Amino acid sequence: VQLVESGGGLVQTGGSLRLSCAASGTAISIYPMAWYLQAPGKQRELVASVTAEGRTMYGDSVKGRFTISRDNAKNTVHLQMNSLKPEDTAVYYCNADPPFAATWGQGTQVTVSS
Repeated sequence: VQLVESGGGLVQTGGSLRLSCAASGTAISIYPMAWYLQAPGKQRELVASVTAEGRTMYGDSVKGRFTISRDNAKNTVHLQMNSLKPEDTAVYYCNADPPFAATWGQGTQVTVSS
């Protein structure tokens, strides 16, 4: 499977971004999928996940601000990010939950200025 993330950028505090993840090589519809972030000098951590049935889960720091969704017909996963804060600055990756072994995209950089 290949995963390509897009949609990151530079935004001011309080702004919004919508990240997209396009999967190829396998149908992701049967897999729980997730977004992860990796801030400078820190380990990668799970931000939000969505089951194959559409149930969602969020980390405490993003609850009420981020929304994960999936479009199985298009083999894509999205992350709507609202009310962004400087501490959201990181590289964001999508992958399965748990992750596909040795399968990480290049990620997409999100930078939130104060």
